[in-house]
Amino acid sequence: MDKRDLPFSAILVDVPSRFRNDEPPAVAADTAGGAAGCGSVSDANTAAATPTWFADFLMDRATRKPSAHTLKAYRQDFTAVADLLTSGRPADVALTDITKDAMRAAFAAYAGTHEPASIRRCWSTWNVLCQFLYTAELIPANPMSFVGRPTAAKTLPRSLPQPAVTALLNAVDRDHESTRRTDWPERDLALILTGLLAGLRADELRRGDIGDIRTGADGAAVIHVRGKGSKDRAVPIEAGLLSVIEDYLDSRASRLPATLKLIRGKGLSRWAANAPLFVGRDGGRITRGTIQSRVRRAFRRAGPDAQPVRGALVHGLRHTYATELANAEVSVYTLMKLLGHESMATSQRYVAGAARETRTAAAQNPLYGVIRDRLHQPEKLDGDSHQ
Repeated sequence: MDKRDLPFSAILVDVPSRFRNDEPPAVAADTAGGAAGCGSVSDANTAAATPTWFADFLMDRATRKPSAHTLKAYRQDFTAVADLLTSGRPADVALTDITKDAMRAAFAAYAGTHEPASIRRCWSTWNVLCQFLYTAELIPANPMSFVGRPTAAKTLPRSLPQPAVTALLNAVDRDHESTRRTDWPERDLALILTGLLAGLRADELRRGDIGDIRTGADGAAVIHVRGKGSKDRAVPIEAGLLSVIEDYLDSRASRLPATLKLIRGKGLSRWAANAPLFVGRDGGRITRGTIQSRVRRAFRRAGPDAQPVRGALVHGLRHTYATELANAEVSVYTLMKLLGHESMATSQRYVAGAARETRTAAAQNPLYGVIRDRLHQPEKLDGDSHQ
């Protein structure tokens, strides 16, 4: 008789004791990550004791090389629902608690206090976990197909209009008059413009190194991006953005001279290739929280003329990058390459149009006009550049 045809209690008899949660739970090692996840519990609780079968699940996922942020999300999502399954004792959750009715009830309670995107992510975490347990014959079935979840909206992601971008950059400029140590306008300007003109995610901005920028003979450059899901991509940038980044690095040399590789020179050449591209005021790699707070502050100081994209503070910069290129009639395939999307269908939300070469497509971003206006540079006039 197939083991999956037996009652759950009978199957559990053959499950090794370490999977049954009838011994003290193991402590899952936490990894420093980025922004807060969807769980209603604190990060400290997220790192609390968990069953050994969940630790085995994380070990299985680790072979796929997920980011630290993804692993942190797994723990937060697990603890949030396990807390509901066990009436506040997530470390005590057992395999027998994972039933269709129990999961339905837990997600119904979870949905009462969370946004649709958070519910979808949490559902996905538990679906992968339950599939792992089912494949290992630790539960008789994956119950998640019976648990509802919000449908993802198919609308075009919102972006910032050009007046809002100008107001945002002007707000950062005003920090040149500030005497506060926490204000660093050159860095904040480079950070925001790299999001707007290269489409980098918050975690990509955080993990980038100076050596990831490779300059060309014409004054432009390419950023090598270590993207989501370990998918690398090359994003071309024009001389205007490169100039902003080098101005920031020169200001960093003045603020943090001890971190320089070379005393003489300017721009990229003075720094070690593995030095973080963006740093905090202490010279260490910038944190996700600092990126969020600096962008949030810039929006707040910009006033009503620049409102962030709802639910996508830093990611709204990336939406703006993609939307501006879509308006320039960049092909779906080219946009997929520039954004690092795994599926062309994701990029299709932004654009349908004629094909362009990757470099030409990136140079078409109308927001480069904002930099030209600020630096008083002439507009690039060649046969391949269009506004």
